[in-house]
Amino acid sequence: MAQAFAATVGAWVLKVEGALQAIFQESAQELVGQLDQLLVDMVYAQPQPAGYTRTGFLRASFMASTTAMPQLTRDGPGISVPPDLGEVVLVINGADLSDTLYLGYTANYAAYVHYGARGRAPRPWVDLVAQRWIAIVETKAAEVKQRLGL
Repeated sequence: MAQAFAATVGAWVLKVEGALQAIFQESAQELVGQLDQLLVDMVYAQPQPAGYTRTGFLRASFMASTTAMPQLTRDGPGISVPPDLGEVVLVINGADLSDTLYLGYTANYAAYVHYGARGRAPRPWVDLVAQRWIAIVETKAAEVKQRLGL
């Protein structure tokens, strides 16, 4: 994984100790930030459907793991839940380049929101942000390279 990721960044990164890890972690954190922002833009900033009360649970159900993909298994609690990406950032910061980083939602209705259901339009925020991965890595690599004065 490290070699493939390094190939995306460029040969210079293999010559600078810690640069590849920094780019990996910063890119993952940026991806998470963009997932959260696009979810807000596409769902939470839109008019609330009639008869539905938004709790923020979908946002709050976002998880990170280095062992397995988070599963869509949790029912919403029916009360407001504030989002907290602190645990996700800790997992990212603890991840090694040899780890696979799994990011996903555990709200059991996340796929319905993403792909659309019951006549509601899809809001494919995950797909849209995943398509940005290479651009995110390139941007973070340029930022790290500039910070290091290379």
